[in-house]
Amino acid sequence: MWNIPNTLTTFRLFLIPIFLVIFYLPYSWAFFAAAFIFWLASITDILDGYLARKLEQSTPFGAFLDPVADKVMVCAALVALSDQYQSMYMTIPALIIISREIVISALREWMAEQGKRGNVAVSNMGKIKTAAQMLAIIGLIWQYDTWMNYLSFGLLYIATFLTLSSMLQYLKAAWSELTKN
Repeated sequence: MWNIPNTLTTFRLFLIPIFLVIFYLPYSWAFFAAAFIFWLASITDILDGYLARKLEQSTPFGAFLDPVADKVMVCAALVALSDQYQSMYMTIPALIIISREIVISALREWMAEQGKRGNVAVSNMGKIKTAAQMLAIIGLIWQYDTWMNYLSFGLLYIATFLTLSSMLQYLKAAWSELTKN
């Protein structure tokens, strides 16, 4: 159970409270440090899946924990950013992204119970959405300068569009199961 990929996933969970504490520190370096921690957590997200496949170390524990760690990490950052920016331009995309994660998690669980989990497997659009989302969040946390904020908000809105598009794609794939009598 404690192979390299699972250790990286667990490490990502461990980083979440550290990220939150640093994000709220009243120091000039806090946003950069919080952005770095979120970046590090994002890298472990890429590495754990890659290493699990490459080293043939996929486990049921890792298959369960990895998406949980991803969703908790992203949701924690989006809630903190919504608090920081206190703007509908941040809060609405954050709410859409968080809601989509809940809907798709529930859909995947339900489809697994139906024996149709493969119908709602992670798609390439989901991976692109995740990349745009992670980059947007890192930039919005860092708040380096005005151009980075504009770029990060642009990426956030791209991620939000991809979030809605991928949710519709997953719902379409599951629709025949959802509408059975």
